[in-house]
Amino acid sequence: MVEIIDGGITTPQGFKAAGVHSGVKYRSLDLGLLYSEVPATAFKAFTSNKVKAAPVQMMIKDDSPKLSAIVVNSGNANALTGRRGYEDAETMQRAVAAELNIDPKEVGVMSTGLIGRFMDMHKIQYGISKAAKQLDVGREADGLLCEAIMTTDTIKKECAVRVRLGDGTLVYISAISKGSGMISPHLKVLHGTTLTMITTDAVLTPKFNEVYQSILDDSMNMVSVDGDQSTNDTCIMLANGMAGGQAADEDPAFIDALRMVMTKIARTIAMDGEGASKLITVEVTGAETKDDARKVVKTIINSPLVKSAIFGSDPNYGRVMMALGNSGANFSLNDVHLTIKGGDMEVPILDSGAPVFQEERSVEVVRMAMDNKEVILQLDLGVGNESATGWGCDLTYDYVRINAEYAT
Repeated sequence: MVEIIDGGITTPQGFKAAGVHSGVKYRSLDLGLLYSEVPATAFKAFTSNKVKAAPVQMMIKDDSPKLSAIVVNSGNANALTGRRGYEDAETMQRAVAAELNIDPKEVGVMSTGLIGRFMDMHKIQYGISKAAKQLDVGREADGLLCEAIMTTDTIKKECAVRVRLGDGTLVYISAISKGSGMISPHLKVLHGTTLTMITTDAVLTPKFNEVYQSILDDSMNMVSVDGDQSTNDTCIMLANGMAGGQAADEDPAFIDALRMVMTKIARTIAMDGEGASKLITVEVTGAETKDDARKVVKTIINSPLVKSAIFGSDPNYGRVMMALGNSGANFSLNDVHLTIKGGDMEVPILDSGAPVFQEERSVEVVRMAMDNKEVILQLDLGVGNESATGWGCDLTYDYVRINAEYAT
């Protein structure tokens, strides 16, 4: 049984964290460090955007199977910075390695913030030295690292669970993430921004990569705030094995626990989308293929018209059906069912492709369901047995304001 606990990134055995102010940002914490006391098996996934930030390029090229530390800065994405940016990412790697007395190849690097600005490496190196001296265990250290990776985020994004594996071993899994805008990840293993770090003291082998990709496809890759895939998206899981026991690569309890953690993180990212006032959950069932189900979900949560309608609690369900029709998925309109849920209200909208209601009073019921912090759109395509769920947010005036002024 998976148990959600009050914990953070240092809850699994052997992990330490720190978050400091290096000066890249004017006042806020802007540099974080995560450290494992023993080299951890690393599972890495990166943006599929062809324009990749320097840290992403470097880590794909290095492809080290073990990592002992991850350094992350906010306030500067180190993207579109050419050769100098690549060398700066390498300098971050070497600086951490020197502070912790480890091999530079055992250091992961992440950056987030403005694109097209060179790093101030004097500040970054000062921050790395400062963070290395402040590495610690506990909720304060967890919180400092969470804060250090935030940009336009308004809340910390973290989750921790414990689970007993099939061989009786008790293990912990924890994750932190940042992400509020420029979010529509398409993270691929070995391939605004979401930066995610996952720690576990379970034993895992490289065989787990396939399961890791599957969990990403059902969680982080099913989130969209604005449909724009970042240059910096990175998700790294460190498994240091300090809990002992057998490898958990195929342990159902571990897989369920990691899926729970990543789903919680994904929902929180969508909930905290730039300017968002509502979480949109789209549940598609009855699809012919898993790919079709995912395409429908992503098309709906990416639609500016759907997002705007939900912001205004406008019961214009034709926008949802328009998005379905644009998804490229196979379906027959005569088989489609649509239901809108919000709070304790569940309102059938379409049955076999035709409206269930048209009366003005019934329209007001739909509006009331949409006037909740989470609006759930349920679509049954009626042509198969595959399903998918994804999360997005409404499109508000504040989203436009935040992104109109982001660089200034």
